[in-house]
Amino acid sequence: MQILKLTPTIGAEILDVDLSAPLSEPDFEQIRRALLEHQVIFFRDQRLSIDEHKAFGRRFGPLHIHPNAPKALPEHPEVLVIKADEHSKRVAGEVWHSDVSCDAEPPMGSILYLTQIPENGGGDTSFVNMVAAYEALSPALQTFLTGLTAIHSSEKSANHRYRDKTADMTFPENEHPVVRTHPETGRRALYVNRGFTTRIPQLTADESKALLDLLFEHSEQTRFQCRFKWRPNSIAFWDNRATMHQAMWDYYPQKRYGHRITIQGDRPFLRL
Repeated sequence: MQILKLTPTIGAEILDVDLSAPLSEPDFEQIRRALLEHQVIFFRDQRLSIDEHKAFGRRFGPLHIHPNAPKALPEHPEVLVIKADEHSKRVAGEVWHSDVSCDAEPPMGSILYLTQIPENGGGDTSFVNMVAAYEALSPALQTFLTGLTAIHSSEKSANHRYRDKTADMTFPENEHPVVRTHPETGRRALYVNRGFTTRIPQLTADESKALLDLLFEHSEQTRFQCRFKWRPNSIAFWDNRATMHQAMWDYYPQKRYGHRITIQGDRPFLRL
């Protein structure tokens, strides 16, 4: 197994591993450590069935079921179908976000497996290291953010407004610390995003908007980013506790298709 860094800040590609086969404990541990170190890891030339995809994810924990996404594969409720074609009016993930941060216990990580990519080469995904974004803030602003919380609401997510709602869908809203402690590395990360974060309740409405706008713009800088160019049968596995991501929709009317599974996480906290 080889691990090649994509940028000095975030991202690594892992070579010479077949994720369709059961991983040995040393190989699993090497992949787990790479995820914690690089925040997002990538694999090429994989051939996974849905059950193999789920089995790989379960090595990291129980699988999460999205609260308000359509169940395109009813026999696999843990699988989120990622699909865009000539009939699409919008796609999920165009706005910078951390997956389902509106949940009480947001996901630990997500594993996206794309089998079809746009013929014109579009559809890249960008990722941001939110630990690096936090550490680049001034000490004074870091201190000010300590103890602040933010509301994360599914109502802010544009996609839910265009779905045909079903009885099993829920649209959660939860309050999380603006700065969270990573439960495995112990490092602090910013935990706000344009996709779900609506306000900081300890501040006035104007103050909240000004501060959130500042934090959004700061964390989305290219110096904290990597950008992944997909090929068929590629996998991206990101740590939702330390990253945000954004999907490029620059390929209409070309097709893009894949499956995403998500791993359950725990409630964000800040260790003082």
